[in-house]
Amino acid sequence: MNEAAQKYWNDYLLEHPEEKTTPVTAWQFGADPDELAQLVIDGYKTATCSGHVFYELESEPIPAVGEYSIILNNEDLPVAIIKTIQVEILPMNEVSEEFAIAEGEGDRTYRYWWEAHERFFRRELHEVGMEFSENMLLVCERFELVDVYKNC
Repeated sequence: MNEAAQKYWNDYLLEHPEEKTTPVTAWQFGADPDELAQLVIDGYKTATCSGHVFYELESEPIPAVGEYSIILNNEDLPVAIIKTIQVEILPMNEVSEEFAIAEGEGDRTYRYWWEAHERFFRRELHEVGMEFSENMLLVCERFELVDVYKNC
């Protein structure tokens, strides 16, 4: 976690000391960090997904219910804090329309979600020498917005 994110978390803890031992990470959304972070702040984006394989390749733990994340913009500056409220691992072709819409992107349709995610995963998988599959496992995460950075 960078210095700006750590300061934001420390400031948040001053108002919420009961969360002191709660795990927290800081990260950007994939395709367009600024736009996607703004969708969270505006209340349109309440879910996100990632390819399960990327957690394995990067030796990263799968998100867990109750964890907090500091969302960063394109410049790695904090914009908001979210709390994970649900995590499921599903094949991409079993992700529900309701979940796809909860991702809040584009025209907020399942078709948009599928096409945007297929393009994204094809590109990301190609970079690591792998191929896209419609039944690739996704880590599907639902979250709630708990704080918006005041200097945002």
